[in-house]
Amino acid sequence: MANRVPLVQISSRAWEHPADRAALNTLRAIPGFDEIVRKVAGFFGERGIRQLFLGDSVKVTAGQRPKMNAMWTEVLETLDWPERPELYVTQTPIANAMAVGFDKPFVVVHSGLLEVLEEEELRSVLGHELGHIMSGHPTYTTIAVILMYFGVSNLPFLAAAALLPFQLALLEWSRKSEFSSDRAGLLTVQDLNIVMSTEMKLAGGKHYGDDLRVEEFIRQAEQYETGGDAWDTVLKIMNTVMRTHPMHTVRASELLRWQRGGGYDKILAGDYLRRGQSDPEHPLGEDYVDAAGYYGQKTRETVDQFKEGLSRAKDAVSTAWRNR
Repeated sequence: MANRVPLVQISSRAWEHPADRAALNTLRAIPGFDEIVRKVAGFFGERGIRQLFLGDSVKVTAGQRPKMNAMWTEVLETLDWPERPELYVTQTPIANAMAVGFDKPFVVVHSGLLEVLEEEELRSVLGHELGHIMSGHPTYTTIAVILMYFGVSNLPFLAAAALLPFQLALLEWSRKSEFSSDRAGLLTVQDLNIVMSTEMKLAGGKHYGDDLRVEEFIRQAEQYETGGDAWDTVLKIMNTVMRTHPMHTVRASELLRWQRGGGYDKILAGDYLRRGQSDPEHPLGEDYVDAAGYYGQKTRETVDQFKEGLSRAKDAVSTAWRNR
């Protein structure tokens, strides 16, 4: 898609999910949060983080992977980001990418991602990672990755701290931050089908000589979001509580909800917050209100499912006694 709309001076606040901002504000308010961040960052340092993630990576430049380098330039231009974070490719079969670092965040693309995605799908991933950087996520993402990779027991300077609430809050924010950056990915590639096919392939791999249909995956995503009973909802929570990313079906349905709600088209039409502008129509406290509405809807759906399940159980028991 050669005629992408450049989003001049766009602020990350224009696309950030309210649950992302509210979860991050909650995380920052946890007693001892700043100390934990400071200790982890101080222990590894900027150079240590680079060594940790870049030991077996290839830096993308004009002379090294020039096509990807040119795409990265276009991504930066589309979101009008003046800085140029370093971009690397590392050899691993896991299809993933991440924006990490403290002072100067950089992007690492796994080679497994290149095996699965087409060119424009990769563009959406690069836009997603730039979205993380523009939102200031990499510091917290890096902390989450370190805790997941090393574990608390291997970080002795944190072993005495009561870290479980911190870890759960950090992972909850990490999952919600993906909703924000998925929007940045869509704004970068400006084609909903491409982003949906990206989520589909990250969930189930490439076509391998068979047919893959985005519309079927969207239906699956909607079924996952709305299907099942209260126990299914509990299982979904248990399956994701220690993950850094939401399920790809959840991400697809959440992005689809934003697009259908008009948020995406509004930005493409030029109606968005610019960097350096205040947001008088959406002060910080309203993030909690918006997020409460988001979570409240989910909670109400769960409660309704519980009520329905209890009602069915009651009817079943009554029928059994009558038959007896």
